[in-house]
Amino acid sequence: MSESAEMPVPSAAVDTPLVSAVIPTRNRPALLMQAVGSVLRQSWPNLEVIVVVDGCDPETSGHLRAIDDPRVRIIDLPVPAGGSEARNIGVRAARGVWIAFLDDDDEWLPAKLSRQMHRALYLQEDYPVLSSRFIASSPRVSFPVPRVLYRENQAVGDYLYSRDGLTGGGGILQTSTLLMPRELLLAVPFRAGLRMHQDWDWVLRAAARKGVRIHMLSEPLALCRIEDGRDSVGRTPDWRFSLQWAREVRQYLSPRAFSWFIAIQCVWRAAQSGATLREKLLLLRAFLLEGRPTWNAALHFLIFAWVPVTLRQSLRDRIRTSSRGAAGQSSRGMIRARRSSGRMQNRASLQESSLR
Repeated sequence: MSESAEMPVPSAAVDTPLVSAVIPTRNRPALLMQAVGSVLRQSWPNLEVIVVVDGCDPETSGHLRAIDDPRVRIIDLPVPAGGSEARNIGVRAARGVWIAFLDDDDEWLPAKLSRQMHRALYLQEDYPVLSSRFIASSPRVSFPVPRVLYRENQAVGDYLYSRDGLTGGGGILQTSTLLMPRELLLAVPFRAGLRMHQDWDWVLRAAARKGVRIHMLSEPLALCRIEDGRDSVGRTPDWRFSLQWAREVRQYLSPRAFSWFIAIQCVWRAAQSGATLREKLLLLRAFLLEGRPTWNAALHFLIFAWVPVTLRQSLRDRIRTSSRGAAGQSSRGMIRARRSSGRMQNRASLQESSLR
């Protein structure tokens, strides 16, 4: 049981428990140094940084060993274990009662841990999971997301995948914003060997565990990069894998969320891969018979399956401009950035996307 469950009002002895930041990395030393620096600049006074170098990477290891700070711990894996297992290895090595994840191309804002820990230590759940908004940043534009916050006790699958209207994106529980008790991660580790949807997979399984409650702070506490041209397994148009994964985690999804996942995640991957009419009809069968589709989800299915991407973007822009009027000027920045939504899904995933 976490300290927050045992002690509703923290005493001086546990005011600042040790937090372990876990950063898996490979072949991105420059970005990693910025990520590590953002942890070391945290206002929370009691922390350690565990960097798991996922496979032989002498350049990255050399940069890390040049950091003169005893709070930085380095784990060099001789062969790649994959992002999920690299996180698990970092968790098992951690000394902290609390774990916070950070991707190697993201950064925390200075008050990130303090804001979340001050909230976590007063919560009554056995396993509180803290998230927050973050700044999605590209060379062209930066903006806070998600637009819609997670509501406590909301079904996680419904929050992540369901949409309102034609232009509203799904929710996001970004991995680089997450903070939770180490005990929870030991009980519910990341699923090793899963090549896509690792972050969604974990949060769905964790949220189903007794004593877990997710809390999202409205303040942006991290910066996540969405640069163009970055390779990502999460952007791979393997709709069959996505459909199989959704069936494997079916017990954690409402029928409505299952249909939405197919309509958005599976169908756009199928369209990107040049799926045949027969293959799209197979997805339609799963959409109709295995879930509980709404009219809005059905419309999204049709649009993603058969409307060209350029026409979708034009339609989306027109709807947003007409519906928001004067606010359209600021939304267009978000529209342009959301054209990169495929890039965002490689994170935790747990990423917001809208009509592509």
